[in-house]
Amino acid sequence: MGFQEPSPIQEQAIPIIQSGRDLVACAQTGTGKTAAFMLPLLDIITRNDIDGLKVLVIVPTRELAIQIDQQIQGFSYHLSVSSTAIYGGGDGVSWDQQRHSLIKGVDIIVATPGRLMAQLQSGVVSLKTVKHIVLDEADRMLDMGFYDDIIKILKHLPTVRQTIMFSATMPPKMRHLAKQLMFDPAEVNISISQPASGIHQLAYLVFKENKNKLVQHLLSKDTYNRIIIFTSTKEEVKKLERDLSRLGLELKGFHSDLDQEEREAIMRSFRNNQLQLLIGTDILSRGIDIEGIDLVINMEVPGDPENYIHRIGRTARASTEGTAITFISDDDQYKFFKIESLIGREVNKLLTPSEIGESPLYQPERKKKKVFHRKRRQ
Repeated sequence: MGFQEPSPIQEQAIPIIQSGRDLVACAQTGTGKTAAFMLPLLDIITRNDIDGLKVLVIVPTRELAIQIDQQIQGFSYHLSVSSTAIYGGGDGVSWDQQRHSLIKGVDIIVATPGRLMAQLQSGVVSLKTVKHIVLDEADRMLDMGFYDDIIKILKHLPTVRQTIMFSATMPPKMRHLAKQLMFDPAEVNISISQPASGIHQLAYLVFKENKNKLVQHLLSKDTYNRIIIFTSTKEEVKKLERDLSRLGLELKGFHSDLDQEEREAIMRSFRNNQLQLLIGTDILSRGIDIEGIDLVINMEVPGDPENYIHRIGRTARASTEGTAITFISDDDQYKFFKIESLIGREVNKLLTPSEIGESPLYQPERKKKKVFHRKRRQ
């Protein structure tokens, strides 16, 4: 599969997992976390001839479930190991296919919490033989409100098991969950809350009404092979898709109104270089592992500084280089100031080109005070 040397997270996590110890592992996106937990688990289960389901991987989104299942199939190509992805969002046919796979029996399940709970309640799957559970993107699952589902799922597992958490960030609520679920876990921390070094970060000071003109200007000025644009809502995804279609780029919007088949087709086209530009919300910021993305554009500053790390982490994966551009409007300045505080550096800020319009002054501290006083008056 082209692996030559382990990444730092793989080098540290693999021997811990092989030893059977619980693990909390934190590393920035694009560092090879899936291989870090799946390669040692494949090694363990192929050395121990035990019947039944052996590994459960819980993930926040259907896209990540599909992706990890595909990676497992690649890793285990020469092994007699079976896996299946269990996720919602499809039609009755996908439910029946997933149900059939569970009845038939597999070694590894990769599942989203909601769909796995539904299959557990239907009685077609038992988790009593699971020896290893992985919570991947655990912080994201907590952000999405899956805490209760995770706790319910874990009650179906044996008390004697190996529990592994992988994530890109380590908020206090995740440490609390780890304390609840784990026994004396080892910890591995690789560059927490830091973008990959290969990402060239830039920001533009731009008024809201000029953002679409600016993105069209940037895309027509430079040539990029593959681009992801993040915006905040599915309505804005659809509008931007219409506005940018005039540039002649092969592009698609990715949003929750699409059915599962459409979403998979779009991701397949993007992965195979049939699409140059993908426009989406934060659903794309986690777990989309596609190399060769040259440019990430944030149309708005993410409200959560950690989401900034995940968004720009779609580029410069696997020790490559890429560019991340964020548009900072007058209202977003303090949010971007918090991002710079998190990453410990100031991002170079450019003015809106004069042919497009004027630029707002960058005064994040003054903006912070305005918000504070307005709250006090209320």
